[in-house]
Amino acid sequence: MRKTLAIAFVLACSLCNTVNAQPSDPNSIRDQMVKDWQRAKEYTQSYMDAMPADKYGFKAVDSIRSFAEQLLHLAQGTIFLSSYGLDKKNPWMFNLETSPGAASKDSVMYYVNASYDFVIEGLQAIDPMKMSETVSMGAPGTPSATKYAWINKAFEHQTHHRGQATIYIRLVGIRPPGEKLF
Repeated sequence: MRKTLAIAFVLACSLCNTVNAQPSDPNSIRDQMVKDWQRAKEYTQSYMDAMPADKYGFKAVDSIRSFAEQLLHLAQGTIFLSSYGLDKKNPWMFNLETSPGAASKDSVMYYVNASYDFVIEGLQAIDPMKMSETVSMGAPGTPSATKYAWINKAFEHQTHHRGQATIYIRLVGIRPPGEKLF
């Protein structure tokens, strides 16, 4: 029994080390990030396609964002957070969620896809050796992180809000798109 447990422990530890290992080539890390952002763009597009245009204003309860506002927030956050990691100027210095006309299905799709393109194009252009540089939001006392971390924070943010959009789709009686890991 002890021998079996010891073998299981060694196997589990080696699996953890394999899962946590990262490629040492900065180009391969950047290339994987590009693939992940392209996949996330396609996945989010399937969410936008699933929701009927007349339901983009749907709210589960009055005190939360509509489906459109949720996705516009996803887009705005993607641009905001990734701009620090990509050394690119934020092109949207206005609030998408309250912008007149932005909540239609076509406008939401435009802004969401443009936000993904902003990151994908930025990643394709960045020197991967500079991704370990630390960048601050600017003002004293504001957060700072590596460029790599800012881009990952943007990815986490869009994943979080796409996940929230799942509930909206379910509440209008539609089955949301399946997971897209690859």
